[in-house]
Amino acid sequence: MKLALVVFDGVQSLDVAGPLDVFSEANAVLPPDQQYELTLVGLRPGPVRCANGMELNVSVDYRSYAGQADLLLVAGGPRLPEQPAPERDFLDWLARQAAGAKRFGSVCNGAFLLAHAGLLDGHEATTHWNDAPRLCEQFPRARVRPDKIYVRDGRLFTSAGVTAGIDLCLALLAEDWGHEMALHVAKRLIVYIRRDGGQSQYSPYLAVGPKEDTMVAKVMRYVTEHISETLSIEQIADAVGVSRRTFSRVFAKEATVTPSVFVEQVRVDFARKLLEQTDLPLKTVAFRSGFHSAAHMRMIFLRRLESTPRQYRERFRASDEAAGDRQAALASSAHAAH
Repeated sequence: MKLALVVFDGVQSLDVAGPLDVFSEANAVLPPDQQYELTLVGLRPGPVRCANGMELNVSVDYRSYAGQADLLLVAGGPRLPEQPAPERDFLDWLARQAAGAKRFGSVCNGAFLLAHAGLLDGHEATTHWNDAPRLCEQFPRARVRPDKIYVRDGRLFTSAGVTAGIDLCLALLAEDWGHEMALHVAKRLIVYIRRDGGQSQYSPYLAVGPKEDTMVAKVMRYVTEHISETLSIEQIADAVGVSRRTFSRVFAKEATVTPSVFVEQVRVDFARKLLEQTDLPLKTVAFRSGFHSAAHMRMIFLRRLESTPRQYRERFRASDEAAGDRQAALASSAHAAH
């Protein structure tokens, strides 16, 4: 299978290394005639300098790329959303390759290059949470899902920021060779075969400092202190001393999500901690987290984490036990060595 990964000056190195390592690990156990043929494709001939200063030896540019890729991926880069559309010849090549590929997609904000080529029009897609508002604004015909780790829409696959490219490629690998192969590679790379939750769990507005005086910080503190209560927009706006209209406008701009989405995420995070750290019944967890009922909490978990609260607790406990077993094994080995 021919895999072409598009790179350029200023590319995020992990957007390149993560996907390549997933498929390279798979190649180590696949028969020679069924391995992935991995090719880095540049926008220009010659080496490519990553955003962190590392140089990639890229011997093929899009003009000299021979044949049709079965899987076409476009990497991202920190400055990519700010840059103008690349040359028309490249975008036409990208569109042709995507049309002929069995699957195509992007890692992180590589979605912007796909969008410039018209490949996101009318399709669901995601990108790094920090770039999602700009993608929505710049390409309104794309149906952006900002909280997803990765999104599939037919042959189109897009992923969130940086390491989410690994999640995406593990999913592609599972499609090709089954869950066991993806699990084998995930173990080799010491990553989760599938992460619970969306990108909002990594966003900075959920980790504000105690002395921050921004509206987001004030709302975060108020919601956390009143987490078990039913909270209205008017109540929160009054707590931070502004009108509802001003609150909704300013908060959405600063937090990049609506107040209701923000409150829901805080409740989910609070419930996750209770599920991880206590044995409280699900009804009690739901009540303390401000959900109407255990059924309501279950519905929100399924939508946001694609997991029920019970499944989330079981997976966390299993991961915790596995980590403990590894720690004990390491300690035993260290003791034996002495």
